Amino acid sequence: MNMMRILAVGLSAFAASSAFGAEKAPFPLFTLCMDTHDSKHRTLPEQAAMLKELGYDGAGHLWLDNVKERLETLDAAGLKLFQIYVRVDIAADKAPYDQHLKDVLPMLKGREVQIALLMSGMSPSNVLGDERAVTIIREIADMARDSGTKVVLYPHSNDWLEKVDDALRLARKVDRPNVGVMFNLCHWLKVDKEENLKPLLAGAMPNLWAVSINGTDHADAIHAGTGNWLQPC
Repeated sequence: MNMMRILAVGLSAFAASSAFGAEKAPFPLFTLCMDTHDSKHRTLPEQAAMLKELGYDGAGHLWLDNVKERLETLDAAGLKLFQIYVRVDIAADKAPYDQHLKDVLPMLKGREVQIALLMSGMSPSNVLGDERAVTIIREIADMARDSGTKVVLYPHSNDWLEKVDDALRLARKVDRPNVGVMFNLCHWLKVDKEENLKPLLAGAMPNLWAVSINGTDHADAIHAGTGNWLQPC
């Protein structure tokens, strides 16, 4: 399946208009984490107006609250909702993710939104969690299929799903056409070496549907505790 790849930046990173001059960004460019990190634009209408002014293509959304308002405010500004983030706990016996997802998915029909899964519940990269995780991801992917919604596996440092390699392994086991992976620069720098970046991305390309970038120090400094993994670009 030919999937559109998208590029996300942190709110404090840069504006699309200034990053690419007068030219259109080669991939759709949106911001994420605004809900918890932007103290000056607290309301969703304020955030949408700011993103429109700065030249972004849209936004990501954290968790499942206020999705309807997010869609309405982005629509009014001529912008797109690209992703919604959802936490999954593979150790939970019941309700491993917010069951409100089934109510949100119909709102996303025809919008080509991605559900980005952060997965916890075991020690990082422990393959003993794969069977349970695959079951949960397939359940979400199958539920999302009718609305045309995609699922991306989001590697997050210190979570069970911590590395891009973990996400690729799971995506291949899940084997659903609407499941891919995401690369997040800052979380990758916490757990890998910079010389591994090119081969990692080359190997991930068939499954890589979204990339998150931000300003950062080098990996060696981050590993040593002297570097800052999140900075403006």
